[in-house]
Amino acid sequence: MKIIFTLNGKKVEAETTAQMTLLELLRQNFKLTAAKEGCGKGECGACTVFLNGSPINSCLKLAATLNENDSITTVEGLEEDKLMQRIRQSFTDEGAVQCGFCIPGMTLATHHLLSKNPKPSLTDIKTALAGNICRCTGYRKIEAAVKNAADKGE
Repeated sequence: MKIIFTLNGKKVEAETTAQMTLLELLRQNFKLTAAKEGCGKGECGACTVFLNGSPINSCLKLAATLNENDSITTVEGLEEDKLMQRIRQSFTDEGAVQCGFCIPGMTLATHHLLSKNPKPSLTDIKTALAGNICRCTGYRKIEAAVKNAADKGE
């Protein structure tokens, strides 16, 4: 079946099946590989993308349910975004990137948080990142990176 939606600011058409997830569609049809399948159950956050401005687990969203009014934004679609540039720099400055597998989801969760709450508390940061699992850092450096990105926004 053919679907039409907006992807990273551009109207696109794609062929999908009833069973294909949005994650599979993004990776296979559009070669956007930042979002990854970590668990396939919506628990790890590695597949996070924005649907109409809100973070979702793309491994759980069936591509066939997208419609012409839907807008998907991936981390690749935020290359020129000033907030995302600040977030990426903060993650680098704080040494919050190790294997990198979780980072696209972490940075999208951070982007969503700072877009809504530019001065988050540590509790706000922990809550915003709760749906994203990192197996390498222990979260302290990631939390510091989010705080750093918020502080640089002043």
